[in-house]
Amino acid sequence: MDRKTRRLALTALFVALILLLGFTPLGMIPLGYINVTTLCIPVVIGAMVLGLRAGLALGFCFGTVSALSAFGIAGTPSSLAATLVGASPLLALVMSYLPRLAVPAVAVGVQALMRRTRGARLAAPVAAAAGSVCNTVLYLGLMLLFYALTGLDSTGLLALIGGTGLIAGGCEAAAAALIAAPIVAALHRAGGGVSDRAHPLNRRDTNGDR
Repeated sequence: MDRKTRRLALTALFVALILLLGFTPLGMIPLGYINVTTLCIPVVIGAMVLGLRAGLALGFCFGTVSALSAFGIAGTPSSLAATLVGASPLLALVMSYLPRLAVPAVAVGVQALMRRTRGARLAAPVAAAAGSVCNTVLYLGLMLLFYALTGLDSTGLLALIGGTGLIAGGCEAAAAALIAAPIVAALHRAGGGVSDRAHPLNRRDTNGDR
């Protein structure tokens, strides 16, 4: 299988995984007032293995699943997201897509930075955690901002969001780091990445051994 075909196959696989997780309780885990998500994981893995362009496509798929959930079309919307949809569907769409599109950009950027600063071995877990944290901070931050802009009652919202960000967001970031690192390494070893020669696990030492 040539590189182009392999990349297309991996992209399709990650898209399918996002849809599978997104339309089952495994991807959007309801906590009553908000949903915890595992959809960052395939997005950050795809971005680190396939590059920013593919990562943005995966982030868009993530955003679409999030928007469908918020509007109650697929899955169970969180009460906070459903309230914002009722006040401003446009702002709800921005909240659904913008953080998800930022995830691959942050993951790829942190990965590149780590590789340049002798932190190549930790690049995948740190980048995965950074992408997940970016998603949590941007999503909850935009929710708080949009509640204020639309005049919705935000009494207690800051404390609620703060608790969710620390507990659920921390768990999401830890899960992303632990799951993404071995998968990224395995895919690079298999030659599935866009920069396999540059990956530290694929570099040869002075004796020509891996």
